[in-house]
Order: sequence, then structure tokens, then C-alpha cells
Amino acid sequence: MTTKKLVQIGMLVAVAFVLGYVEALMPISLGVPGVKLGLPNLVVVVCLYECSPSQTMGISLARVVLTGLTFGNLSMMLYGLAGGALSLAVMLLLKKIGKFSVYGVSIAGGVSHNIGQILVAMTVLQTGLLAYYLPFLLAAGCVAGAAIGLAGGMLVRRLHGMFGE
Repeated sequence: MTTKKLVQIGMLVAVAFVLGYVEALMPISLGVPGVKLGLPNLVVVVCLYECSPSQTMGISLARVVLTGLTFGNLSMMLYGLAGGALSLAVMLLLKKIGKFSVYGVSIAGGVSHNIGQILVAMTVLQTGLLAYYLPFLLAAGCVAGAAIGLAGGMLVRRLHGMFGE
């Protein structure tokens, strides 16, 4: 990995971290308790299109861990890791298939992030009753994913090729 690429990755992690801080300061619930817009995921969406899959995974992992350690706690980090991992896997797959736009990939990422989090919550709390919360989370994931996809699509068009080696 070149020095330039390493600096670019560091900048992307820093931007995601700052967006996590901004989101922690502004409680946007989208009408559903515990739901956030997912501003740091904007960086992940851009990375999907401008970085390699391994670099995107590393940036996503660093973002969740740093944000969790700084602004959250261990359980928040566990939920973030589960949601982030499922979301990233789904987005990587849909991008690879090539039949979805940035918006579609982002919406699927938002929805799958919430599915990952609810699955962890059901496991930790040992109850399937949380599944009743899933329709609200899916709706919130669609709204957040669409907003992040819209912004991410604009950034990908403007930054296309900027992060190439």
C-alpha cells in the first residue's frame, strides 16, 4: 500500500469519526427510538465505490470501534459491529452484482444494518418479542439508507477516481 493510499484511508476514517461525533451531538430519531441517520455510513458508501473491499471493511471496522469507544459503550459497539458487518456484506454483494444504484445499495445497507442489530438484541436479551420492532426499524432503515444513498451518490460522482492508486 502506498503512502498516498494510507493517508487517504486515514482521512476517510477521520471523516467517519467526525460524522459519528456530529451524529452523537444531534439526536435524530426519525420517529423511532434508538434509530439514527447513520451519517458515518456515508463514508462507507463512498468507500464501496472508491476503495477496495478490504479497505472498505477496515475503514468500517475502525469507524465502529473508534466511535463505540469514544461515544458509546461495549454493548453499543457490539450492536454497531453486527449491524455494520451485515450491512457491509449486503452492500458489497449488491454492488458486485451490478444491478443496483448507489441508492439501492445504500437502502439495502440501512435495512440490513437494522436487521443485524435486532438479531443481536434478540440473542442478548433472549427474546423473539423484539421482532415486533422490526417493521419500524425496516422503515427507518429505508429512510436513512435513502438519505445516505442520495448524499453518497453525489459524493461518488464528484470524487470518482480521486482515491485510485
